[in-house]
Amino acid sequence: MRVACLTFWFYDYTIQMANELARHAEVLLLLPDYRSEEYLESIDPNVKVRIFGYSRYAGRFGPSCYPMLKEIVAAINDFEPDVIHFQVNNPMLCPLLPMLRKYPLVATFHDIEPHPGEDRLLDMGSLLYRLTLFVSRVLPDRIFVHGKALRDVLVENYRVPGRKVHVIPIGEHEVAPFVKFEQDGLEPDGLRVLFFGRIHRYKGLDCLIRAEPLITREVPGARIVIAGTGEDFGRYRDAMAGRDAFEVYNYRIPYEEGARLFQQASVVALPYVEASQSGVIPTAYGFKRPVVVTDVGSLPEVVDDARTGYVVPPRDPEALANAIVALLKDPAGCRRMGEQGYVKLKTDMAWSTIARSLLAVYSELAPAPGRGKPHAEEALVERAPAGGKER
Repeated sequence: MRVACLTFWFYDYTIQMANELARHAEVLLLLPDYRSEEYLESIDPNVKVRIFGYSRYAGRFGPSCYPMLKEIVAAINDFEPDVIHFQVNNPMLCPLLPMLRKYPLVATFHDIEPHPGEDRLLDMGSLLYRLTLFVSRVLPDRIFVHGKALRDVLVENYRVPGRKVHVIPIGEHEVAPFVKFEQDGLEPDGLRVLFFGRIHRYKGLDCLIRAEPLITREVPGARIVIAGTGEDFGRYRDAMAGRDAFEVYNYRIPYEEGARLFQQASVVALPYVEASQSGVIPTAYGFKRPVVVTDVGSLPEVVDDARTGYVVPPRDPEALANAIVALLKDPAGCRRMGEQGYVKLKTDMAWSTIARSLLAVYSELAPAPGRGKPHAEEALVERAPAGGKER
């Protein structure tokens, strides 16, 4: 079997997927020339790699992009894949996917809807993102999502046929780039709660800030470590009642520094008020750290409550604080849950497990020798969502 893996982003995720698939199939990996050099050394030698010229078109969308699209199509045609698997992450897919319809198409949705606060009416970027989501729901033969809750949204809200949508875990996404900087013997530095990643309103950082007095009242000396960037941080800083309890790194965190922060943390908190999934959870598991997550999206599907961490209601500072305090007061329990999270990462969430699901779907789609491609067997037309508009 020959599989073409295409992405405009999600470098680490797509590379790990391609590396595992290369153990079972011939793989062509198509990456943009923007930042790809940071990841090239992690690509398995058995994976064929094609870097396409994207950087000159970044932020632009129109007829001038045609040479790049033509370059991608030519590379795929030369490879003659049985299946094309792409990551839903860029408006360039809108003109590209129709050009590739002679091949079976498989999509992975990391987010199936815009996050609150990231979807601004009449903003061109938001409109293009919604168009990308629409095209990526309609044209592929099969879709993968990272959780049953996300599958339900596609099927129930967007009327995507259930047989078309498959669930796979997010896997060891963004684990290896951090773990390779792990320092021997580096342990939690005091009682530290880590909030890591992009800072946007849907991440619920304000709830963690409100939980801080409840945490430090029960665990004096506990520190809340905030690492990441995004929207204006001023409103969060103003909300911090006890400034001394916070440690803030308000910038894009390099992998080496991120590894130190995960190793020094006792607990990793994800107080999101909305989510699809998160790469922070597998990264925490990779460093054997327990997590406290909210019951939103598919986050609870990768956290075994009271085994690899705790699941609490969203927008509930008291419940969030209680779960964090329970872990901070029980170092042995922290270690045990962290170890169990690591085992989960290497079994249920392992790429070898995910690849079996991918290959089973590819086998359904790949044409048998001497037969045409099976697109025609399904006229999968997306109907309008209930209520006549998207959420």
